Amino acid sequence: MQQRSAKRVEKMLEACAELVGELGYDGVTTTLIAERAGVAVGSLYQFFPDKRAVVQALTQRNLDYFMTEIGRRLDEADLAHWYDGADLIFDIYVQMYREIPGFRRLRFGDVVDLRLIDGERDNNTVIADGMAGFLSDRFDVAFEEIRLPVAVANEIADGILNLAFRRGLFPEDTVIAEAKAVVRSYLSGKTTSAAA
Repeated sequence: MQQRSAKRVEKMLEACAELVGELGYDGVTTTLIAERAGVAVGSLYQFFPDKRAVVQALTQRNLDYFMTEIGRRLDEADLAHWYDGADLIFDIYVQMYREIPGFRRLRFGDVVDLRLIDGERDNNTVIADGMAGFLSDRFDVAFEEIRLPVAVANEIADGILNLAFRRGLFPEDTVIAEAKAVVRSYLSGKTTSAAA
């Protein structure tokens, strides 16, 4: 029974992702999600009170994937310093942007609510803290020493990637390379006592 419910929820999330990719957040309704998932609207409401809740679950799923990939790739990589992980994180984000249905429009939920992931912290803070936690653990650097540089780098990257993906003024790969160079330059100057 639990496995069937989990599969049904997964179908709803997949349907939501596809619809967000096609119509944007505002164009999606719970009725459309249920129809695309092949379930009754009442079945959707058993798991989610409204469209926002479905999108919140989808955003959490995307964030979980992002953090899992960061951890996996950091474990596989041979990096000299904590800030060398920036390119690796960029690559995961860009891959998600290009390959995961709906991610291009939804990202980590800012289009819905700046605090969609966690009611206490804005979405970018949740993401930056997660990245700083991974880097802190793997490079034996104090979390508080790198929390601010990672948060600043995340904001820089978000702004420049906005130019690459959402505004479309220049070729994506050119802007991504610029974003990597800017973030790498910023972070490499932020050596800590443990990472110097």
